[in-house]
Amino acid sequence: MSTVRFDRKNRSDVNGESGTVEVLASPCGIGVVRMKVSRLWIPAMRLSILCTSFLWMVCGPVLSLTAWGQKPSSDEKPASPVTVSRVQEREIGGSQTVVGTVQPARRSIVGSPIDGRVMTFPVENGDRVSQGDVLAQLRTQTLEWQLAAARAEQKLRDQELAELKNGTDPEQVANLEARMKATVSQREYADAQFKRIQSLFDRGQVTTQTRLDEARSEALAAEQDFIGAKALHDLAVRGPREERIAQAEARKEMQVALVEQLEDQIARHTIIAPFDGFIVAENTEVGQWASQGDPIAEVVQLSEVDVRANVPEEQVASLRKGQKVTVNIPGAPHQIWEGTVHRIVPQADVRSRTFPVDIRIINSIEDDIPVLKAGFLATMQLPTGATQRATLVPKDALVLGGVQPHVFVVELSAVDKTIGVVRPVEVTLGMSDGMTIKVNGMLTPDQLVVVEGNERLKPGETVRILQEVEYE
Repeated sequence: MSTVRFDRKNRSDVNGESGTVEVLASPCGIGVVRMKVSRLWIPAMRLSILCTSFLWMVCGPVLSLTAWGQKPSSDEKPASPVTVSRVQEREIGGSQTVVGTVQPARRSIVGSPIDGRVMTFPVENGDRVSQGDVLAQLRTQTLEWQLAAARAEQKLRDQELAELKNGTDPEQVANLEARMKATVSQREYADAQFKRIQSLFDRGQVTTQTRLDEARSEALAAEQDFIGAKALHDLAVRGPREERIAQAEARKEMQVALVEQLEDQIARHTIIAPFDGFIVAENTEVGQWASQGDPIAEVVQLSEVDVRANVPEEQVASLRKGQKVTVNIPGAPHQIWEGTVHRIVPQADVRSRTFPVDIRIINSIEDDIPVLKAGFLATMQLPTGATQRATLVPKDALVLGGVQPHVFVVELSAVDKTIGVVRPVEVTLGMSDGMTIKVNGMLTPDQLVVVEGNERLKPGETVRILQEVEYE
């Protein structure tokens, strides 16, 4: 325990008394005051004691640690490593702020192509659909029965045509050939029999005229049987005529067309999405009768969106298709949105003298929900042609997501130029210029702003600069 002693001896005061005050400092940092006076002293003595006690209570811990050979502990956070770049000021093309509205790149009110009753309606507002997905199914049972009958008839026509093209069966040809040979034998026998009877009749033997006529008739009949059998055999060998095959092919094509017609009618009872998108309106329900042309559902494409702005006539002349445009969308502040001039409508509103201009932006889809939604408010910087001097920072320096975009400026240490403290500076965004973007805020040229590692910084945080990069 250390002791500090104050002596009041030989000091004149109003009462001429003397005394001793001892302040004891313990290692635990608690100051103890010990007073030795001959008797109660004047108020000045009391004030001195109180001041001394207060000083030792404040300084006691440091003195006690020093007395014990210890140093105060430090909880300082190590400096965060960052990459920086400098604020630039240069001439860029002029720009004008224009307000617009986010619109779908495509919108379709899908209608019913035919009359029918809605049997299924599997979609709801907000659902994400792909091209070809079923939006509604109308009743098709009667058509399906007709289609089944038409397909059966088509199979019959197919087999008839195949039979004609394949020709006569070998077994049938062999049978006809055998019948033809049999008629040959019968013809030869009948002919020989007729000649024999004719010879007997000519010699006046027992054969009568009647028997001769019968033999002649049998010979002629056998000849005709042979001719008929040979014709059938030749026809079987040659196969069907080309005309019969053509007729069969025509009957088949007619049936195929009937089947396709029925399939098309059934397909039109299935109402599908025309492209990838989102359902934004339901116009029917299960059991409802849908007439031809009635709306079923509304689908919008949001994988790409257009920001529609009405541009004054004095500025529209500076715009060109494909120009890059920076768009600020308060409803989606966590990202810098860049688009291109997609469409300039060459017809002005005669009252406002403004031209509709569409800025096409590639949208982001997160968890099947588009980040940019139809109807969002947007502001954009459109080029005006005239140049102006502007303050620019790298786009990587922007910290988004808060109420206002900001950058972290590094205030360097006077001792170590690689160490500094960051402070946020709020900015408003302007027109982009390559890897940099025009900003308005409390910035001056050549100030250092953090471009890497800035997403986790806090105001007043100490940083260590790893490198400085340049952006053009």
